[in-house]
Amino acid sequence: MMEPELTPLDPGARFCFRCSPAVACFNECCRDLSQYLTPYDILRLKNALGLTSGEFLEQYTVRYVGPETGLPVIALKPDSSAELECPFVRPDGCAVYGDRPSSCRMYPLARAVSRSRETGDLSEHYALLKEPHCQGFNAQDAISVNTWIDQQGLAGYNAMNDRLMTLISLKNRLLPGPLEPHQADMWHLALYDLDRFRQAIFDQKLLEGLNVKAETLEKVKTDDVELLKLGLEWVRFKLYGKAE
Repeated sequence: MMEPELTPLDPGARFCFRCSPAVACFNECCRDLSQYLTPYDILRLKNALGLTSGEFLEQYTVRYVGPETGLPVIALKPDSSAELECPFVRPDGCAVYGDRPSSCRMYPLARAVSRSRETGDLSEHYALLKEPHCQGFNAQDAISVNTWIDQQGLAGYNAMNDRLMTLISLKNRLLPGPLEPHQADMWHLALYDLDRFRQAIFDQKLLEGLNVKAETLEKVKTDDVELLKLGLEWVRFKLYGKAE
């Protein structure tokens, strides 16, 4: 089997790619699934499907534990009846296209982020992932990396995913090695099971010791994005005694 090509690209670089039902390999990348979800992916999907976070996690995902980090990892549960297909793929395309995960939006690009130790500023790095089966690269019209990011609606996803990566980087630096099981459960609650986290905030006084503004508490009653931001801050505080 041929390995995919990975070619670094500058943000202003251009590449040729187009995916549509007219492309011969349409939906092929939704099979043999190994689809990991970020907290923001789950937020968007569970709301699009009209489910609570707990219902979505139970019905559509499986939870793994990173052996070296102890961090909970959430992956889509493939459709066991059809070649490990994504549970949301249909003959005419993605049933949740408007709220599809960030990795689906990013394809055929890969994105990595690094942080300057001197300034703390983030730098983005991109690469073009060219898989042998994909016919989308036969397109004639070129598009820049920046335009692709804009067209795919990735700004909000990248912003939230970068917050997660900052938290993971802090964990690797200050708390190397596996998390304890109760710490992993706390991470899972605050970042993935948002509706249960919201209930615990108000029923169990979960935020005791963390200085949270009254206006933020009011927002998180109805705003899942603000709730996820608070969840990231709470985990940071509970694990490392640090708040942003």
